Amino acid sequence: MHSGTKKDETEKKPRGRPRAYDPETALRLAAATFWKTGYSGTSLDDISAATGMNRPSLRAAFGDKHEIYVKALSRYWEFKFESMRKAFDSGGSLAATLMRIYDASLSIYFSNDDQALGCFVVGTAITEAPGDPEIQRIVAEGFRTLDANFEARFKLARAAGELKQDADLKALALLASATMHTLAIRARAGASHNDLRKLAQKAVSVIC
Repeated sequence: MHSGTKKDETEKKPRGRPRAYDPETALRLAAATFWKTGYSGTSLDDISAATGMNRPSLRAAFGDKHEIYVKALSRYWEFKFESMRKAFDSGGSLAATLMRIYDASLSIYFSNDDQALGCFVVGTAITEAPGDPEIQRIVAEGFRTLDANFEARFKLARAAGELKQDADLKALALLASATMHTLAIRARAGASHNDLRKLAQKAVSVIC
């Protein structure tokens, strides 16, 4: 009768420890921490407490604090543009489309139960961008994409006769983007959802 050896027992054991966390959930919790207190105001210990992961686990999964933030920032842009894409592609008049876009943005800015945090990019990345080329690049690329999305929608509106043929589409796109940034800043500053929706409606009436 064969008796198992220590080698046999070792080979039967699964190698490595199984992950006791979900990477997507952990990154979301880390992002929420940055969103509340900003990059500089958030420590690795804060992230550890929020995610329930110790420092070695955080580093193994995501890297250092800067790498965690960059991943969170990039993931936010992906989430934001996915929300925007549904609004941009929803059809209907230009005015209705713009309001759906702003409503989608406001739903993100007011998604925190305790207080409105505005936009993750505007609220946390803008202050870091001047001294951090990587963060600055990610922010700038996101803004360019946002501007391009608005301009593309305005081209469709012009073709449909909703805008004058000599309308400056690039200027309108910048105005539309600027309105979104204003909503984000004012949300974080304490303005109500109702007041900001009224502001968005006024901006839409000017643009259209």
